[in-house]
Amino acid sequence: PRFINTDKAPAYGRALALLKREGRCPSDVEHRQIKYRNNVIECDHGKLKRIIGATLGFKSMKTAYATIKGIEVMRALRKGQASAFYYGDPLGEMRLVSRVFEM
Repeated sequence: PRFINTDKAPAYGRALALLKREGRCPSDVEHRQIKYRNNVIECDHGKLKRIIGATLGFKSMKTAYATIKGIEVMRALRKGQASAFYYGDPLGEMRLVSRVFEM
């Protein structure tokens, strides 16, 4: 990524500096500590929480992971965010879902 948007918590700056020193993050990544830029991400989490709230929780991490993965894939398909992965192929969505869920 070119930018990492976070709120102004000091831990984020220290963590990003450590990742850059270790070479696990590109050195040219810009850290933006602007709260409103992170609102798009938080808004997306709110929609996911609303969907998950209807499930009344999960029994295990395995089921939580599979359920959230499925929800996110279907939301990405609906929003058109996954079109880069199937290049206009009519069966592309089916192949993408099969690959994500290893069918």
